Amino acid sequence: MPHAAEWTTNERLARAESAIERVVDDPGWAREAAYRLLTAHVSDEAATVARRVLGLAAKELGDLAGAVRHLRAAVRFAERAGFARRAGEARMSLAVVLADLGRTEAALAEADRAAAVLTGQDAARLTAQRGLILQRLGRAEEALSCYRRALPALRRYRDTLWETRVLLHRGTLYAYQGAHQAAEADLTKCIELARQAGLDLLYSFALNNLGFAKLRRGDIPTALALCDESIRVQAKLGMPAVPPRCDRADALIAAGLGQEARETLTEVVAEFERDGFAIYAAEARLTLAQAALLDEDPAAAREAAQRAYAEFTRQRRHAWARLARKTEIAARWALGERSRALLRDAVRVADQLAAAGWPDDALQTRLLAGRVALELGLKPRARTLLAAAAAGRRRAPAQLRAAAWHAEALRRLLDADRAGASRALRAGLRVLEENAAILGATDLRAHSAVFGEELATLGLRLALEEGRAREVLRWSERWRAGALRQRPVRPPEDSRLAEDLAALRQVVSRIAEEGLAGHDTTRLRAERLRLERAICNRSRHARGPGGRAAELDLGALAEALGDRALVELLRLDERLHAVTMVDGRVRLFTLGEYAETLRETESLRFSLNRLARRHGGEPLLAAARLALRYAAGRLDEILFAPLRSTLGDRELVVVPTGALHALPWTVLPTCAGRPVAVAPSARTWLATVRGASRPGTAGVALVAGPGLEHAEPEVRDLAHRYREARLLAGQDATVQAVSTAIDGADLAHIAAHGHFRADNPLFSCLDLVDGPLTVYDMERLEQAPRRLVLSACDSALSAVRPGDELMGLASAVFALGTSTLVASVTPVPDDETRRLMTDLHDRLVGGTPPARALAEAQQAVGVDGFVCFGAG
Repeated sequence: MPHAAEWTTNERLARAESAIERVVDDPGWAREAAYRLLTAHVSDEAATVARRVLGLAAKELGDLAGAVRHLRAAVRFAERAGFARRAGEARMSLAVVLADLGRTEAALAEADRAAAVLTGQDAARLTAQRGLILQRLGRAEEALSCYRRALPALRRYRDTLWETRVLLHRGTLYAYQGAHQAAEADLTKCIELARQAGLDLLYSFALNNLGFAKLRRGDIPTALALCDESIRVQAKLGMPAVPPRCDRADALIAAGLGQEARETLTEVVAEFERDGFAIYAAEARLTLAQAALLDEDPAAAREAAQRAYAEFTRQRRHAWARLARKTEIAARWALGERSRALLRDAVRVADQLAAAGWPDDALQTRLLAGRVALELGLKPRARTLLAAAAAGRRRAPAQLRAAAWHAEALRRLLDADRAGASRALRAGLRVLEENAAILGATDLRAHSAVFGEELATLGLRLALEEGRAREVLRWSERWRAGALRQRPVRPPEDSRLAEDLAALRQVVSRIAEEGLAGHDTTRLRAERLRLERAICNRSRHARGPGGRAAELDLGALAEALGDRALVELLRLDERLHAVTMVDGRVRLFTLGEYAETLRETESLRFSLNRLARRHGGEPLLAAARLALRYAAGRLDEILFAPLRSTLGDRELVVVPTGALHALPWTVLPTCAGRPVAVAPSARTWLATVRGASRPGTAGVALVAGPGLEHAEPEVRDLAHRYREARLLAGQDATVQAVSTAIDGADLAHIAAHGHFRADNPLFSCLDLVDGPLTVYDMERLEQAPRRLVLSACDSALSAVRPGDELMGLASAVFALGTSTLVASVTPVPDDETRRLMTDLHDRLVGGTPPARALAEAQQAVGVDGFVCFGAG
C-alpha cells in the first residue's frame, strides 16, 4: 500500500470523505484514517477534512473537549487555506458539539457563520443540524420547520445518511409532542433506511428512539424490547450504550420500578458527566429525580431536580428547565409542603409547560396544584384547576388518563357528589387495569399497581366513611393482587429464556461447589447477576392479552363460601379494618393499629425461627416460647377479638394485608385446630375454588431435592400411598424432569430446600439436583399442579408491593392454575416436617379437604409454620 505522501490529491480527498461517512459507525477507524492523512504534512483540502474527522471521532468516542479543539483547528486551517466550504462544514459540526456541551447560544452562532458559506446539499445538512440544536433548546416548532425544509432537499441529493438523521430527530420530537403516529412513521422509516445503508449505530439509535415513542404511547413491553435490542447492537459495536440505558430506565419508571431505574440512572449520569455530555447529563439527572420520587425518596428527588434545573438554565434550555421545576414541585408535595408558594409555583409551571407544548406534564402539574388548593381550603381555585386537569381523561397514555380521572373525582367531591367521585375513581382504576393487562411479565404487573394506589385509597376511604361494608369489600378487592388475575405470558423468544435459565442453574451449582472448596467465586457471582438480569429483561418483553377482569361477584363469593367465613383485612392511614362475609352478610369492623401488628408479627416469626433452629440454650428457648405465646395472643386479640361472635366456630378464609401475609395463622388461638385457608384476595380464592374441581392430567408427582436429610425417605414413604405416583429423587430430580412431572399434575409434593429472594422475588427457588427451580421456571409450565405441597422452609414467603401485590414462589402458582398450596412461612425442623407430611397425606388420601387435613395434622404433630393457601 502506498504511503500517504504518495497518494494523489484526489485520492487523499476521497479517503478523507470516506472517513467522514464512516465516522459515526466506526469512529476508531475514521480517526486512524485521518491521522494517516495528516502524517503526510500536506496542507490541502483533504487535510482540512481530516481535522474535521478527528473532531467528529472525538465526539463519538466521548471526548467533547477534544472534539471542540479539533473542530476549531479545522475551521482555522480551512479559513487560512481558503477552503470556505470546508470551514463552514467544520463550523456545522462544531455547532452540534457545543450544543452537546450545553453551550447553546455559541452553537447557534456557529451555525449562523456556517450558513454564510454553505450552499446546496451542505446547506440542507446545516438546516437539519440547526433543527437539532433548536430541538434541544425546546423550541419545537422552529425545529420542525427546519426539518421540513431540510428533508426534501436531502432526498433530492439522495443523502441517505442525513435523511436518516433527520427522521431520527423529528420522530423523537413528535414523540415528545404526543404525535404518536407521526413519530412511529418517522422512526420506522429511519430504521429501514439505516438497515439498508448499513448504518449500524444510527440503526441502534432509531431502535431506541422508537422504543421511546412506544413508551409515550404506553406500550411498555415493546419499549423495553426495543431499548434492549438497541443496547445489544451498541454493545456489539463496542459502544457503552448510555442513551438506550437511560431510555430503558424511563420505561422502568413507567412500569413502577423506581429503585431499579434509579440504580441505572445513577450510573448513566456519572458516565455522561465523565464524558462531558452536559446536555445529556442534565436530562438523565431529571429522569433520576423522577425515579427517586417513585422510589419514595422525595428529598433526593428534590435535590436532583434542582441540580437539573440549574443545568438546563445554564444551557438556555428553558422548556427543559420547566420540566425540572415540575419534578421539584412534585417532590415538595411528597415532602409534605402545603403552602401558597407551592400553589403559585405549580400554577405557573403548569401554564409554562402547556405553552411550551408539554400538555401531559401540564396536566399532572395542574392536578397537583388543585390538590394544594384543596389542602389550603381555596375551593373555587381548586375547582378551576381540577376541572382543567380532568379535561385530559380521554387521551393517552394510561397513567395520565388515570390522573385526569383522579382530578375529576376530587372535583366532584368539591360539589358533594360522592357517588360521582366514586364512579370517576373506578374509571381511573379501569384505565390502569387495562394498561396493566398488556404487561405480560409478573413483576411489571405487580409493580405497576403503585400508580393506582391513590385512587384505590380514596375510593376505600369514601366507602369506609360511609360505613358501607359491601362497598368497602368491593373497593378492597378492586386493587388487590391484580397481577395474579392473569397468567404470565412467555416472551417471544422462549427458547433463549430456557437457555439462560439452564445457564443460571449451572452457574449456581458451580458457585456452591467452588465456595465449598474455598475458591474465589467473584467472577461466577458476576455471571449469575448477568444471567438473572438477562432472564428478567427478556421476560419483560412479553405482551399480555389486554382486556379487563370482571369485578368481584359478591353473590358468587357467598355461594362458594357456604358455611365458611371470609375475613378480609385492609388498612387505611395505618389503621386496620376487617370485612367479614358470613352467610352472605357483609360486616365491617375497625381493628387496631397496623404498626402494632407489624411488631408482634416480627416478634412471633423471630421466636418461631429460634425454636425451629434450636438456637441457644434452654433459657433462651424458654424465653422464645414465652415471647411466641405473648405475640400470638396479642395478634389474636387485635385481629379476631372484635369478630369472634360473628365468626363462631366456622372454617375461615383469610385475606391478609401487608406483613400479615407472612403470618403462620394457626399459631393464633382463634385459628389453632380450625381449618384456615389463606388467599391473596377474595377474587383469587374464588378462582381457586372454581379450579379445584379440575382434575389433573398427570397424576401424582413426588420429588426429593438434594441436601435435605428427610427428603428422600419422606417421598418414598408417600409413594406407598400413591401407587401410580412418579417419584423423582437423587440424580433424577433435575429441573427439566421435575417440571415435566409436575406440569398438569393432580398433586405434586416437593421436599427440598427453599430460598426466598427478597432482592428479586421471582428468583425465589427450590433446590434441585442440577440447580434452582425458580419462579421463572414455574411460569414456563403449561399448567401448574392442581394441588401442590412444598415441604420446604420459607417456601410460601412473598414480597408485598402496593396493592397487596405478591411476588414469590407461592403467589406465582395461583396465576398458573394451582387451586391449593400447602407451604411454610417459617423454618420448621426437618424431623417434625416429615411426620407432619406423613400425617397430612394420610388425611388427604382419606378424602379430608386440605385446610382441615393441615389443621388436624398440625394439632396432632405439634408443628406450626405451614399454611394452606387457596381452596381449602
